[in-house]
Amino acid sequence: PQMAESCGMSRSSISREFIAASEEALRRLCERRFDEVDLLIIYIDGVQYSGHHVIVAIGADRKGYKHVLGLADGATENAMVVKGLLEDLVARGVSPEQRRLFIIDGSKAVSARHRALRAAIDTVFGQENPVQRCRHHKIENVTGHLPKHLKEEVRLVMKAAYRLSEQEGMTRLKEQADWLERHYPSAAASLREGLEETFTINWLGLPVALRRCLATTNLVESPNAGMRLRTRRVTHWQDGKMILRWAAAAYLETEKHFRRIMGYKQLWMLESALRPERNQIGTSSEESNTAYTLQTAAS
Repeated sequence: PQMAESCGMSRSSISREFIAASEEALRRLCERRFDEVDLLIIYIDGVQYSGHHVIVAIGADRKGYKHVLGLADGATENAMVVKGLLEDLVARGVSPEQRRLFIIDGSKAVSARHRALRAAIDTVFGQENPVQRCRHHKIENVTGHLPKHLKEEVRLVMKAAYRLSEQEGMTRLKEQADWLERHYPSAAASLREGLEETFTINWLGLPVALRRCLATTNLVESPNAGMRLRTRRVTHWQDGKMILRWAAAAYLETEKHFRRIMGYKQLWMLESALRPERNQIGTSSEESNTAYTLQTAAS
């Protein structure tokens, strides 16, 4: 402080400079165009700061490069907020005509959050877009209803089931839910809720290397961690506008260090699976298993 005063710099001057710079960062982010970006994947997740929620959308293009698409101030349980964010992406060049894989979270308010996210995706981009639920959040939801001595066992069962074909994996987890029903009905209900959408990447017939980064919203969690790191000294969040300014500045800075997603060399398989002729989610288990076997062998 003494040095700053001797140089004629005050805290309020620095604050004003940062407000102007962060407003510019938010403006740049909100005005980005994606007409020439061929997005295959869109991740949607939320982060909370002092009672305020920020919804972030991050996309991955066909070459595996990641892009911060947009931000919105509001909870992911609010369908109108999520819908507004997705409509803004469409207005900035993310075509609703192209089929994409959406990856969403499903944490504490799982049912309400999933309904809001899914409704917004279906309304803006159509019902033919496959949606993958975050497996990490699903496992945490289920084990959160269990006593300590059962948590690790159920966690291992779920992880093992996710490595199987969609039909076999769902059968195993339904059996696990039936077993939990007797003593832990809340855990059983959590496991059954949205079960099919945790196996979306399995029925798409994607290779293991690619499934690792498509099974969770961890790709969004990393920028969120960067956001928390850069805002850790903030003790008073004034309003939603301040949250968005800081978030935009932090996400754009974090984006400079983005790497391509794991398995990006095999994204052509996802691109093939998203073609219109594969728009029926009810692909038979035999067809899915055959496709997965051939693709794994090819990789």
